[in-house]
Amino acid sequence: MNQKKESKAPPRRRYRTADGESVPGVTTVTGLLAKPSLVRWANKLGLQGIDAGAYTERTARVGSLAHAMISAALLGEDFAAPDAAPEELEQARRSLAQFLAWREGHSLRPVHCESAFVSERLRYGGTVDCYCVLDGEPVLLDFKTGRSIYPEYFVQLAAYAQLLREQGFPVQELRVLRLGGEGESWEEKSVRESERWFSVFECLLRVYYLKKELGWRI
Repeated sequence: MNQKKESKAPPRRRYRTADGESVPGVTTVTGLLAKPSLVRWANKLGLQGIDAGAYTERTARVGSLAHAMISAALLGEDFAAPDAAPEELEQARRSLAQFLAWREGHSLRPVHCESAFVSERLRYGGTVDCYCVLDGEPVLLDFKTGRSIYPEYFVQLAAYAQLLREQGFPVQELRVLRLGGEGESWEEKSVRESERWFSVFECLLRVYYLKKELGWRI
């Protein structure tokens, strides 16, 4: 009897300061934001008989595959397809095709792809999708494969931009590119002023460490 292939969820990356202290990642910190729309979405899936947890894990796997494919394309490397479910690979390849179509209209020189950084001062880390020179400007580009572009994405990007700036890399623009929808279309949004978005992240980071001091489960 043939069994349906199941891919494993991507492992969570760990971040440490130079002295070995474990610090939270950007997605862990921004996960403290309340997202009431997700509750409604999960309830809707449940009413349709869909396991929201399994659906979320599958979406994360597809996103990781798409990121790996896009990173390889940016760096001019061959992509070694992992042992993944065929439908997940196909969905990731659709995201890649949309990215390549989008790139045709731009001049893009990658500087950092899937690179991890840690802030020694603020004690958090993060992995940058793509820091590049885009159409002549230093831009932080983030790839998403979800259903929409949400405001919290720019909170994440502002935190990544701070990590880059601490390493001496200027960031003129934060841009989110959503890939993976039907057809060849994509969606993109950008902001040029990141200070207020980063202020939201700083508040969340403070909450994270206060909860840790109080022994509150994070």
